[in-house]
Amino acid sequence: MPEKDICIIIPALNEEETIAKVIDEIPKEIMEDSGYRVEIIVVDNDSTDRTKQIAEEKGAKVILEPVRGKGRAIAAAFRSINKDFVFILDADYTYPATYMPEMLQVLEEGYDVVLGSRLKGQIEKGAMTRFNLVGNHLLALLASILYGTKISDLCTGCWGFRGAVVKDIKLDAVGFELEADLFCQIAKKGCRIAEVPISYRRRATPPKLRSMRDGFTIGRTLIRQRFRRG
Repeated sequence: MPEKDICIIIPALNEEETIAKVIDEIPKEIMEDSGYRVEIIVVDNDSTDRTKQIAEEKGAKVILEPVRGKGRAIAAAFRSINKDFVFILDADYTYPATYMPEMLQVLEEGYDVVLGSRLKGQIEKGAMTRFNLVGNHLLALLASILYGTKISDLCTGCWGFRGAVVKDIKLDAVGFELEADLFCQIAKKGCRIAEVPISYRRRATPPKLRSMRDGFTIGRTLIRQRFRRG
């Protein structure tokens, strides 16, 4: 079959402790042996540590987005790519990249978007507090009800898209409401969404997510986007 292009986007802010492990775990050779061309892009979101240098040493292309915010980082990457398939993966080594070939197969079968669902998979002890677990379930339930599209893990940091879907996404998100913004747009466009159960590891460094405040921001984004015209 003709080669197809894959881009793996890793937004990163001060992740020097984990970025090398994330890049090393990506099953690039497996996908290339199956006939794909694979590019890894790290979006450095104004890191003050060695994230950028380490990513470059590992062979990743680095894009600089000096204005902080996960949503801004992904928007910068989306503007710079034109690929057949696009993946987003967090840089903190909590999401195993080993699921990508399985997620890619789901996209090849005709789905527009595939999510790696922690809540359908295995969560390592200490990886998520009970409060965050309940909050994630509630946000997923709210999203499912508002948009009539069932989803189990709205806030996952592991996504896969067909390239044509990415071209139509115009992100408004600045920070951790990114995933809600992505879901709102693809659900309103009627995209076919699948989920793959994944494992979720305990984060080695302090989390950047502020549970209560960011949770409310995510919920507000879901409601606002649902009733937004256009």
